[in-house]
Amino acid sequence: METLWMIEPWHWLVLGFVLLIVEMFVPTFACLWFGAAAIIVAALLWLIPISLTVQIIIWLILSAIFLLAWFKFVKPLSVDRTKAGLGGSVIIGETGMIILAPQPDRAGMVRFSVPIVGAAEWMCRTRGEQVAVGDRVVVTDIVGNELIVSTMTSHAVINKNI
Repeated sequence: METLWMIEPWHWLVLGFVLLIVEMFVPTFACLWFGAAAIIVAALLWLIPISLTVQIIIWLILSAIFLLAWFKFVKPLSVDRTKAGLGGSVIIGETGMIILAPQPDRAGMVRFSVPIVGAAEWMCRTRGEQVAVGDRVVVTDIVGNELIVSTMTSHAVINKNI
């Protein structure tokens, strides 16, 4: 008895490319992995004869593996670490380096290794503490658009006393 459904390798190939094209219009990265799995099934089917049930199982397993690999390994690499768009309180506790020492009559400038809330450099002041260019400081407060900073050693003493 002949089977009603005869799946050829080119069927899987067409399905794979259709899913890849759909991915261009639906940017979820889900169709991409289903399409890649379908293309691999097409290649396997060209090499060895496989029953339809095994083809579908291979496609589902490959799709699941690709999706898990995407969420476990690739997607975390694209996480935005700038904290842009978040409230100012995310700056408190961050450490940076003084690039322009604050004076009583003008603000200084602190630079962070990673941009914080959209900027790598911020105006800063201290609360009576002397800091020099190159000193490592920690943000303790925010007043307007300026950060209040203290040296790493005095911040450690303050935290130890609390």
